[in-house]
Amino acid sequence: MHTPPRVLTVAGSDSGGGAGIQADLKTMLALGTHGMSVVTAVTAQNSLGVQGAWELPAEAVRAQFRSVVDDIGVQAVKTGMLSSAELVETVAELLAELRVPVVIDPVGVSKHGDALLAATALDAVRGALLPTATVATPNLDEVAQLTGIQVGEEADMRRAAAAILDFGPRWALIKGGHLAAGHRSGDSSVDLLTDGTEEHWLRAPRHDNRHTHGTGCTLASALAAQLAKGDTVPQAAAAAKDYVTGALAAGFRLGAGIGPVDHGWRSRGTL
Repeated sequence: MHTPPRVLTVAGSDSGGGAGIQADLKTMLALGTHGMSVVTAVTAQNSLGVQGAWELPAEAVRAQFRSVVDDIGVQAVKTGMLSSAELVETVAELLAELRVPVVIDPVGVSKHGDALLAATALDAVRGALLPTATVATPNLDEVAQLTGIQVGEEADMRRAAAAILDFGPRWALIKGGHLAAGHRSGDSSVDLLTDGTEEHWLRAPRHDNRHTHGTGCTLASALAAQLAKGDTVPQAAAAAKDYVTGALAAGFRLGAGIGPVDHGWRSRGTL
């Protein structure tokens, strides 16, 4: 009996199902891996935004992690919402003992603009969490939050990546989806993957679809799934970009606000 690659997400729950733990597990399943979870927070969340968030105790996070890792084992880990310095430091300590790829998505703000990371936790993200990362995947808002660098055009993404790499991850994947139309090459979505020596520009068509909830979680989870399957970081990033581009194109209306990307787009044949 074949056991699929095992991937662990350490993140918050999105009750609307579009982002967070729910998006991570859907992505991992879609990419042929077995997803497992450590829930760090519970949110009341829908297509209109986050109505409430409740952080779990560090003891509960540690117990979930130990339960999964000590019995089942993991081949890659992805982190998402870690709202406080205590949780960031707890998770960083747990990750430091692993010898598997780790994808750190330094979630700071939700798609709707709701804060998901306390300002007091930023130093812990910089000094404790990012050094554990095989790949860090900040978007442009998170780059600004962590480094103070405002990315206005593609050329600025190199400087942003260098600043993120200074915190210790082996690779930085700077997501350029928020670049304004006049500051990117053509009508494309561009990300920059680099380890400070190699440089890979990942481009894909930009789709006119406002239903994009869960994009960052989905990309980071797809990256972790591909790493668990044995891809190199550049291979995994390219495959993750392809998957999330299809999911974005197939994003659908849900509720009265911003709908989610479609994690099952390949199985549904929606493209």
